[in-house]
Amino acid sequence: MPHRIPPQTTVRLADLPTRAGSFHDDRPQAEEEFRQLREELMELQNVLYAQGTDRLLIVLQAMDAGGKDSTIRKVFRGVNPQGVRVTSFKAPSKEELSHDFLWRIHQAVPARGMIGVFNRSHYEDLLVARVDKLVAEETWRARYQQINEFEQLLTSSGTRILKFYLHISLDEQKERFQERLDRPEKNWKFNSGDLAKRKDWDKYMAAFEDVFLHCSPQDAPWYIIPADQKWYRNLAISRVIVGAIREMDPQYPPAEEGLGEITID
Repeated sequence: MPHRIPPQTTVRLADLPTRAGSFHDDRPQAEEEFRQLREELMELQNVLYAQGTDRLLIVLQAMDAGGKDSTIRKVFRGVNPQGVRVTSFKAPSKEELSHDFLWRIHQAVPARGMIGVFNRSHYEDLLVARVDKLVAEETWRARYQQINEFEQLLTSSGTRILKFYLHISLDEQKERFQERLDRPEKNWKFNSGDLAKRKDWDKYMAAFEDVFLHCSPQDAPWYIIPADQKWYRNLAISRVIVGAIREMDPQYPPAEEGLGEITID
């Protein structure tokens, strides 16, 4: 499957495309397919929620301005909010820091019948902790296995996991940052601290590459999505999500016996 990272695969992000390229060359056609997939997602999500047994967890990671918020808005527009929960993980609070790094994550895992979307995730405690040297190397290195075991627990308990890295170029990030500065209604999205992380681009790329190598098991794979072009990003992610729910094959629960004999006065 395009963009999926097989287990134990060495990835070099600089060699992977950030644009649609050979994957798709017809934007109008791609946008029409995306609309059709979104309609199907709306129906599948209703059935998943009604069935109330399985769960789907979607993890979104990216560099700043990578498009996580936009992806959520576009892909899940029209989906019943009663069956979808989006959780954004910022810097951990004092209370969260008093627990293990997965404590706050586990509380946000989707319940039966739900789709959970993580805007950033437990991987921040590997990536940022490593690049900013917030913990000792032996601590963040141990988290590869700890995360794998955590995700294995979730999958064995009926949670399907899909993880997406929105792969943008350094030039695209520059354009998006500049747009946030140039457009007053987007000023609130600009954080000068993001520029410090931009200077650490190569360090973050190396950290992500190690995540893909160590934490992309068969049951919880990573997908590296070319994300410079939003139209292709939305299509590629929707294809994976809809395909996964099709495989889950949710079914409406059987109706209560005797419904045909009921008369509403």
